[in-house]
Amino acid sequence: MRETTPVLYSFRRCPYAMRARLALQVSGCTVALREIALADKPQAFLAASPSATVPCLVHAGGVIDESLDIMIWALQQNDPHRWLEMPQLGHALIAQTDGPFKHALDRVKYASRYPDEDAEQHLNAACGFLHVLDDMLEQWLFDTPTLADYAILPFVRQFAFIDKKWFDDQGWPYLQKWLDRFLDTPEFADIMIKHPQWQPCDAPVFFPAQP
Repeated sequence: MRETTPVLYSFRRCPYAMRARLALQVSGCTVALREIALADKPQAFLAASPSATVPCLVHAGGVIDESLDIMIWALQQNDPHRWLEMPQLGHALIAQTDGPFKHALDRVKYASRYPDEDAEQHLNAACGFLHVLDDMLEQWLFDTPTLADYAILPFVRQFAFIDKKWFDDQGWPYLQKWLDRFLDTPEFADIMIKHPQWQPCDAPVFFPAQP
């Protein structure tokens, strides 16, 4: 592995890791991708990540342990589509996604883990936020795609696939088109390529894939 290549510890289906990979992909920042199993976290990952959660980026300047910070770091290296040039409202929408929406989503998707909580109440809270997004959307949340779109879409995807038929039957036409367009892109296909669980003896897997 090239000595200066950053290392990204990732988990394919995690929405936080998805959005980190999206930003690394669009920026063209090459990393050595290490796919880990959350039930069998390697010691190298635990030594690197203060939170022991994915994604975790280890680079020459230190460790970045939050997915949104990884996105911003990558785009600060190279931002060809100007994702960082978004209205301040975009930051508020991302915060709403990472806070109340994800809180509600988890209590709907994993309701059995929260037996003392009202899943229906959390479903209504999540739906309220999705109504807000649908009202904002035409093609994108703002005039052009920004960090907000790609920081939020993986979580909308996670919510949608709790029950995709139910999701498709809801009155969110712009939200549904936004998600479907994202799922049909080669960029999404590229970040969702399956990789074997990383072992310390493995040759590096570079992401984005090298030509």
